[in-house]
Amino acid sequence: MKSLLRLALAAGLLLTGTLGASAAASSKLVVAFLPKSKGNAYFISCKAGAEKAAKELGVELLFDGPTDSNAAKQNEIVENWITLGVDVIAVAAENKEGISTALRKAQKAGIKVVTYDADSMPDSRSFFVNQATPEGIGHALMDDAARLLNGEGEFAIITASLTAANQREWQKHIEARLKEKYPKMKIVAVRPCDDLKDKAQSEATALMSANPNLKLIMAICSPGVPGAAEAVKQAGKTGKVKVIGLGLPNENKRYVHEGVTDTVILWNTGDLGYLTIYAGVALAKGELKPGAKSFKAGTLGTFAIAGDHILLGKPFAFNKGNIDQFNF
Repeated sequence: MKSLLRLALAAGLLLTGTLGASAAASSKLVVAFLPKSKGNAYFISCKAGAEKAAKELGVELLFDGPTDSNAAKQNEIVENWITLGVDVIAVAAENKEGISTALRKAQKAGIKVVTYDADSMPDSRSFFVNQATPEGIGHALMDDAARLLNGEGEFAIITASLTAANQREWQKHIEARLKEKYPKMKIVAVRPCDDLKDKAQSEATALMSANPNLKLIMAICSPGVPGAAEAVKQAGKTGKVKVIGLGLPNENKRYVHEGVTDTVILWNTGDLGYLTIYAGVALAKGELKPGAKSFKAGTLGTFAIAGDHILLGKPFAFNKGNIDQFNF
């Protein structure tokens, strides 16, 4: 099947939503990059880093994904890439178990598989490019919430979906930290927003209405933070209901400067995409093997590997004092 893909690339064919090729691409490695949602600004930022890495490495990058959080659509795209015969598949898994069957099939077909952002089952990929440990993320979010509430009060969580593997893991560590250190704080609700800002806004509005003592909303998906902030602003509760979460600086600058959102916690998403492509290509070339303790990724330098996790680094807090320094 790879020969068919090479011919398609060399001919400059366009398969809508799947690949755009140049005539010189027939001898290049083909790396397929799958986000949870291709319209999400978080994954668009990851894509920018991936494109930079692909250019440096001289590989062909394919980018496709669902228009919203859709595990079945992810499986369909992976199956299509198996048929095309790509060299590497890099996946941010919407459903950990659901995507793994298709990824195992890809491995059996000789395709190298790495995951990023959200992992699949370990036997269905070679390495997971981990933006931060689930414990580090959970602790950073919970500690920040406690700082804002002086360790006391009710808060709610807005997540992308109740089945998103990485967010379920983060929530587990948020709850563990809460139990361990903050007995006077309480989670009153966890609501999904389907990775949509408008739905996050409506969910936040409903949460404030149903919970009059609500002091903070913690959004653990990127569209959820500005969505919750807009709800708080429109409800006239700026300063009364705090907003924090995982999100992109550019989507939250206005709310941070207006005092609606206090802190946005994340990592450099462009670096995550960049590191993922470098890992996938090194794996395909036999330069990255199981048991490796470190890995060099282009201009980003060397990264530690813990088991089969390539670690990008610790979460970073964006606030009023530093958020204007970043543009993604």
